[in-house]
Amino acid sequence: MQQYLLLFLILLSSVFCFSQEEEGRVKGVVVDASNDNPLESVNIVNLNKVIGTSTNSNGAFEISAKVNDTLHFSYLGFKSIKVRVTNDWLKYGDGTTTTIKLTELALALEEVVVNQLKLTGYLEVDIKQVPAINTNYRYSISGLPSTGYEAGRQSTINKVLGSIFNPADFLHRMFGKKPNELRKLKKMKEDDEIRNLLASRFDREMLTVLLQVDKIDLDEIVSQCNYSKGFIQTANDLQILDAISECYEEYKVLNRDREGKL
Repeated sequence: MQQYLLLFLILLSSVFCFSQEEEGRVKGVVVDASNDNPLESVNIVNLNKVIGTSTNSNGAFEISAKVNDTLHFSYLGFKSIKVRVTNDWLKYGDGTTTTIKLTELALALEEVVVNQLKLTGYLEVDIKQVPAINTNYRYSISGLPSTGYEAGRQSTINKVLGSIFNPADFLHRMFGKKPNELRKLKKMKEDDEIRNLLASRFDREMLTVLLQVDKIDLDEIVSQCNYSKGFIQTANDLQILDAISECYEEYKVLNRDREGKL
């Protein structure tokens, strides 16, 4: 019996040592694929650990990772890519031997049509020509004290109760089988680098990558939380993250109360 116990302890220590060896920091340089010039302020996020960093003026970066972690590289005007961390990179990469190349995107401007208002002098006719006013009743800048993004028409309880008693239970439907993605919500809010990154973006790319949902589902989640279409269209990625996180926390509290009464 003691022999088996000793063997188990040896195996356990070997596994622990091996896992410790896997953990480390990877280094590299990000450059423009067209001319090999270094790119400054490229955003790098470890999708497994949910931590982020960015390149310096020389295009260099360093981030905590382990073997098989996936790093997501994104930069305005360039195609985002994912890179898997290998054992060789982790052990032998010195920051100069590993080069990540990003390809510039072709920019296409959409045609914008400006319609001039033609007033008739009749109020009932003219008022119909005036564009609809954004009716967001809730607003804030993420990071500053506030009561939320869209206050006014509904109380918080009514807002979330409507979601809880939705037969689909939208949050459970979207994330019920993805507990890791729910845990990522908290990690994303705690990492300053990721928060700063999301605050500067409006494309939802990083949110969809980290939460493993597509943009349509992401918009549906925020919509089901009774945030307005105007908010969804104008909010930055950090505000969308905070909206989802707030709604989910309220959902958990009210759902727990509901189950306690059953």
